[in-house]
Amino acid sequence: METLEWALLDGERALLVTGDLRRARERFDVAYREAAQRGDRPAMARAALGLGGMWAHEHRTAAGAAMVRVRQREALALLDPGSAPALRLRIRLAAEDDYRGGGHEAVLALVAEARSADVPEALAEALSLAHHCALGPDHGTLRLELARELIGVASRTGRRADLLTGLLWYAADLLMAADPHAERALAELRAALEAGPHRAIGFVLGAIEVMLSIRAGRFAQAEQRAAACHELGTAAGDDNATAWYGCQLAAIRWYQGRVAELVPRLAGLLGSPTLSAVDDSPCAALALAAAAAGDRRLAESMLARLRGGVLADRPRTSTWLASMYAVVEAAGLLGDAELAAGAAAELAPYAELPVTTGPGIACFGSVHHSLGVAAITMGDLDRAAGHLRTAVHENLALGHWPAVALSRSRLGQALALRDGPRDGTARRELALAAQEADALGMTLPPHVSGRVTCRPCGPRWQVELGARAVLVDHCAGMAHLAALLASPGQEITATGLAAGSAGSAGPRPVLDGPAGRAYKDRLAQLDAEIDELESNHLRQQAQARRAERDRLVAELASAAGLGGRARGLAGGQERARTAVGTAIRRAVERIATADPVIGEELRATVRTGALCSYSPG
Repeated sequence: METLEWALLDGERALLVTGDLRRARERFDVAYREAAQRGDRPAMARAALGLGGMWAHEHRTAAGAAMVRVRQREALALLDPGSAPALRLRIRLAAEDDYRGGGHEAVLALVAEARSADVPEALAEALSLAHHCALGPDHGTLRLELARELIGVASRTGRRADLLTGLLWYAADLLMAADPHAERALAELRAALEAGPHRAIGFVLGAIEVMLSIRAGRFAQAEQRAAACHELGTAAGDDNATAWYGCQLAAIRWYQGRVAELVPRLAGLLGSPTLSAVDDSPCAALALAAAAAGDRRLAESMLARLRGGVLADRPRTSTWLASMYAVVEAAGLLGDAELAAGAAAELAPYAELPVTTGPGIACFGSVHHSLGVAAITMGDLDRAAGHLRTAVHENLALGHWPAVALSRSRLGQALALRDGPRDGTARRELALAAQEADALGMTLPPHVSGRVTCRPCGPRWQVELGARAVLVDHCAGMAHLAALLASPGQEITATGLAAGSAGSAGPRPVLDGPAGRAYKDRLAQLDAEIDELESNHLRQQAQARRAERDRLVAELASAAGLGGRARGLAGGQERARTAVGTAIRRAVERIATADPVIGEELRATVRTGALCSYSPG
């Protein structure tokens, strides 16, 4: 057999029978050069078609993609436009253009033309490539129709690769739609592969098996499978191998609470020439990993890049949902409510879908989870609780146990922020989430804040607990309480609070420590307000501020000697204990009247006596 025919046959066998994409490219490259030298037009067309491979966008480097494109156009120009090889080349060229543009319209039109021409091979290729171009979340129904038709057409082409590809696309579509029958479709694909390996299809199936291991919470198994899958994809010549391995490792580390470790790896991945031209997920993953690592500058840099990508008005690709998941989580870590609101608006139409990276190589649970996290960041806690309850339910249906634990934990956070950390339902959800996470070897993010904070706000004090906030009038106990809240977990003597100090071993000079700072800040604020009111001739309001200032000074004087020296300890400690305790209790009751949830939290966590403290749970 001559070299040209042997190269063509061996390339076609590698592509259609064994799924060795690397060997196929090598053989078709040799065949094209030889055919072009001979001027053999049919052979040039066969080789140019073979160089396209099985999938869209197989050639990732600019040089490689341009070379194949030139050869395909050159071969097409030499053919009869009405011939079957010409139709197949037009299908391939249209699919490559569609894929890079994020669309599928041109190749879908050629599906109809291939049906009319009654060329089974051309139709099978058009169906598969159109499916590949439509992997975004908007086209689930279309993809299922294409996959089913491809399975049927495979009986006419007689090519095993067409059947395997159809079965693969069908199973992936069911997974991406959260269809409960997806496992049956996967079982059929596994059975079809038992007749003989196909590296390219086996690589994608292996990636799906990794995703299923992550869903089951078997992280060690998933990591081993991911490494083996990467080796298989590399051996098969699939340029997705590196990016998919990075995505799967990021999913594992995210649920293990270790995603910050991946910052160097993800930063290196961004420069890989094997990345798809329409894949923004590495940027999004790096934004999340950097935010988790506390590198705000890097996280915001990656998010700024994404504003021209997944956050822009562009077609939704196969990695869009996963990218948006990472954006929402990063926005939460950065406290960026505006970004969270924008991402939620984009995600809302896809609420009933799972967050998957097509064709099912990673899954992060229900989109409702991302909508709930975004709502927490925005401060809309009722909406957050609704989305997260739904997310828990849908993740249970998926059998995605790590996502169940994470969504349940976020639900507990939303309830605690809305109803207070002592709320029974919030505590139950958080406790159950912790049990689930512990059983899976997960580390849940420390996102629940049960601390009460307090700061001066004009003539009043603003008291906050999570998303709850209330303004209360000044009283002596508010300054004492502010000092305790500023030093959670620390014991402060009552005499120190009374004297405006926070000493734990006896009083220190007036205006020293957190309590003193609270008095000092309030006095400075009152002085500034008095000056401004008097300059505006508002004497009555200025007099009210001056009276409050005099009361503060009197409070300090009652607990301190001349020049700020502490009074004698005999009897002074008991007077301070009684006065400070009474003042703090009155302040807590004043807060409870304005917001019972914050008041209940303070009653449970503030202790008074000779030693006073604030100990949040």
